[in-house]
Amino acid sequence: MLFNEYAVKISNYFSDLKLDLKRARIKSSVEEYLSKAILTAFIVFLFELPLFSFIYGLVFKNFLFSFITAFTTSVFLAVIFFYLYINYPKTIIRQKSKEIDDVLPFVSLYLSTLAGSKLPLDKIFKVFTKFSGYGTVVEEFKKINNDIDMFGIDVNTALERAVERSPSKKFRELLWGILSTTKSGGDLAIYLKEKANTLMADYRRRLSSFAHSLTVYIEVYLTGVILGAVFFTILTAIMSGIGGGYGNILALQFLLIFIFIPMISIAFIFMIKAATPGGE
Repeated sequence: MLFNEYAVKISNYFSDLKLDLKRARIKSSVEEYLSKAILTAFIVFLFELPLFSFIYGLVFKNFLFSFITAFTTSVFLAVIFFYLYINYPKTIIRQKSKEIDDVLPFVSLYLSTLAGSKLPLDKIFKVFTKFSGYGTVVEEFKKINNDIDMFGIDVNTALERAVERSPSKKFRELLWGILSTTKSGGDLAIYLKEKANTLMADYRRRLSSFAHSLTVYIEVYLTGVILGAVFFTILTAIMSGIGGGYGNILALQFLLIFIFIPMISIAFIFMIKAATPGGE
């Protein structure tokens, strides 16, 4: 890589990046990822410097001041892009963690039912991956199965590896519980059933909290957006009838009705979708 030498020098300052890359499923070493981050920031700097120099030159009419200001702005933006690039794995981890946590109560219930049949633990994982439809969680268990079948790793070691790479804290706790129960010779079905009850109770609390939040969202949307838009439309129509200026008023009403309201509505939809337990 072009900036590999610099990446090696600063890699010690990003001690958590290796684990983040592993949990985000980004197949890259820390040095390679840092090199890409530096390259991205450098490209941003090269692109922004002449652009801002031209813009500030038109505004300030002073070449030296414009160049210094543009240089400072470009460096600032490059640093921001570097920071965003470095933290991109954390964004992926949060997304995957939410996907896992949303279905974990049902996953643990499913696993407790399978464990009640007294199947070996590795068989339980294989049946789960074959017949369940829990997306991201299935991928986690498929990796455990691959460790067992392809690399000949015992099920306990495979679980330890899964704990290390899992993006979800709750899922890591579930796997640790399974591992501890099997090592101590406890009843796995009872543990999974109790864990499912705990997770389901937490899921119900999240649903209750979301229902309250949804009521607030709807009130804000109806009062602030819909009624506000209707009031603004009526008020501007009355003002245009009194003082004239139909063209400007019509332009404002057009922007409000066909641009502003749809954009706000889309923003509310995404906000509610992100806050919904289950993401639906």
